[in-house]
Amino acid sequence: MSTQSIPSVKLLINGEFVESKTSQWRDIVNPATQEVLARVPFATAEEMNAAVASAAEAFKTWRKTPIGVRARIFLKYQQLIRDNIKELAAILTAEQGKTLPDAEGDVFRGLEVVEHAANIGSLQMGELANNVAGGVDTYTLNQPLGVCAGITPFNFPAMIPLWMFPMAIACGNTFVLKPSEQDPMVTMRLAELALEAGIPKGVLNVIHGGAEAVDLLCDHPQIKAVSFVGSTRVGTHVYNRATASGKRAQCMMGAKNHAIVLPDANKQQTLNNLLGAAYGAAGQRCMALSVVILVGEAQSWLPELVEKSKTLKVGAGAEPGTDVGPLVSRAAFDRVSSLIERGVAEGAELLLDGRNVQVPGYADGNFVAPTLFAGVTAEMSIYREEIFGPVLCVMHADTFDEAIAIINANPNGNGTALFTRSGAAARHFQEEIDIGQVGINVPIPVPVPLFSFTGSRASKLGDLGPYGKQVVQFYTQTKTVTQRWFDEDEVGGPVNTTITLK
Repeated sequence: MSTQSIPSVKLLINGEFVESKTSQWRDIVNPATQEVLARVPFATAEEMNAAVASAAEAFKTWRKTPIGVRARIFLKYQQLIRDNIKELAAILTAEQGKTLPDAEGDVFRGLEVVEHAANIGSLQMGELANNVAGGVDTYTLNQPLGVCAGITPFNFPAMIPLWMFPMAIACGNTFVLKPSEQDPMVTMRLAELALEAGIPKGVLNVIHGGAEAVDLLCDHPQIKAVSFVGSTRVGTHVYNRATASGKRAQCMMGAKNHAIVLPDANKQQTLNNLLGAAYGAAGQRCMALSVVILVGEAQSWLPELVEKSKTLKVGAGAEPGTDVGPLVSRAAFDRVSSLIERGVAEGAELLLDGRNVQVPGYADGNFVAPTLFAGVTAEMSIYREEIFGPVLCVMHADTFDEAIAIINANPNGNGTALFTRSGAAARHFQEEIDIGQVGINVPIPVPVPLFSFTGSRASKLGDLGPYGKQVVQFYTQTKTVTQRWFDEDEVGGPVNTTITLK
């Protein structure tokens, strides 16, 4: 296929989808077939600056838009997403590799945040205290910051953009989004629907690029806040660079999520949950359950866990019945394969090897089948590094407290889970575990948008989460007003006195 016949991904600047004038492009490749689906531009500095300037100009009027008008836009937007969810999932599957049900789930979890944004009328309300002194009232206003920016990863190209720009824009800000250059097409379709829902020109802008685009968003003086989801290496860079230039920043980063299985757990439900959490989305989730600690007699469940892992179907995401799709890129495939090899070299017991899997009709796909290591220790590379593939590491502990100590010793803190039938054990776990998000018989404890995403420790930089109530605080500045009104015949007090609080 000639370069001229390959579609190009556009930029969104000031309400218009425009062709980039850049000379630097990257192919978007179907990970199951290696077919080139489109080309994405690495925007020029002039184009990126134009996007920020457009957002800054739009903020002048958008910030004063009535809150009910903003809410109604997101009511319409959520309906448009619902109406187009099949199309969005198909685009996502083609460029990212997820199974179609998983792709629909990706879109739906983002849709939930859009629905939450439609409640901005209550979420953004301030507080008032009447008569804090004689005739004096104090109240707060939660006002928008200005231009905000988001940098999103390849693994959730629908959900995570929808975590970011709807809440920022609903709060009265304008936004510049940089989606992953590996799979931006579903993000651009979501941007089209956002304009159709009524978001005015300049309020949402989308640029594309790599490290230079990230740095421009972190450094630009007109951008007030940066939200990031992705690897720990890039997230640390973003946080340090953005905060050094005086911006607010929230960075959700890498993880190593553990589950503890106690002998009293419901065996079949637990094993099934472990499969989905470890191998779903080909393990390419920051909340993937990549380590299982079997405690005491639960260690005897290992052979059945291996056999169940063998039953999962590996294939192209669009094929019916597929459980595990391809990894997003050849580079990701090579990295996961290399880490499996290192696990063997470092002494882990490879009970199930997913390398060299054959998928009929997709000889060139980036496929790794479910892979399972036993006898994993904290010193091994497969434990220390985030594999980001369908690889499950099994550890063993003699006691519950020993298992908790293993988790608390890991530097990451995104999520953890416990499988048990004991309320006392669950209560002990949630009190003693030092992790931001805890599941009790729930393997991937990502909260619904009524609550905030609360990863912790090395998995997060910044105090506030990317959605829920916390994100309203992130995207607004609190202004406190203390006011007093005098009657016409009242005489003012002497000079240089303060309000007497009595």
